[in-house]
Amino acid sequence: MIVMSAAVPTLFTFSHDLKKISRHDKVEKAKYVRGRAERMAVDMKELIADAARRLIMEKRVKKLTVKDIVEECNITRQTFYYHFEDIPDLFRWILKRGAEELMKECMQQEGEEQMLRYLFLMLLNAQPYMRRGITSNYREELEQITRETFYVFFEQAAAEGGLYRNYSGRDAKLLIRYHCGAILELLQGWTEKDTQDLDYIVHGVYRMLKGEMAPMREREDA
Repeated sequence: MIVMSAAVPTLFTFSHDLKKISRHDKVEKAKYVRGRAERMAVDMKELIADAARRLIMEKRVKKLTVKDIVEECNITRQTFYYHFEDIPDLFRWILKRGAEELMKECMQQEGEEQMLRYLFLMLLNAQPYMRRGITSNYREELEQITRETFYVFFEQAAAEGGLYRNYSGRDAKLLIRYHCGAILELLQGWTEKDTQDLDYIVHGVYRMLKGEMAPMREREDA
């Protein structure tokens, strides 16, 4: 009769564990490679975006072209088109990234009104960049992308703050469109006097968003 050593099952187990570790290492390596590639892609996009910002803000380029951008950041046209379809796609990415960062920072503010105040401050600080971009040859595209990005941002912020929780989905979407348009119009005509009255304006807009201040309500209360 053959007596199997007690070490044999251990050897089989050890071999099985080695295979499991090997498979795990391959998965982890694939995740690392994929993550590194994604980070490199984001870094390249940031490089391209920074070049576009410099051209618009510092060099006052009015007719922005892919040729200008690739020369500014020393890359090939192929590299640009690998990361972006065209210049409007680049603008869309810049605004989306900015909106994501703004959302994170807004969520750190204490209370909904403070979130709204922070939003106003950030949008006002971004105005010089937007105005320079709008004077470029991509004015219509940039205005449209700005509206779309702000709508998505406002919709998310409203959901986070439960701003329209008492309305149906359809009514909430209509209110968001209306309020987005009103805020963008307000910012477009912003003056020095408005800056002095920032807290008053923010408080008034906050009351409007909450449904606490409206012309019809004032007339009904009179």
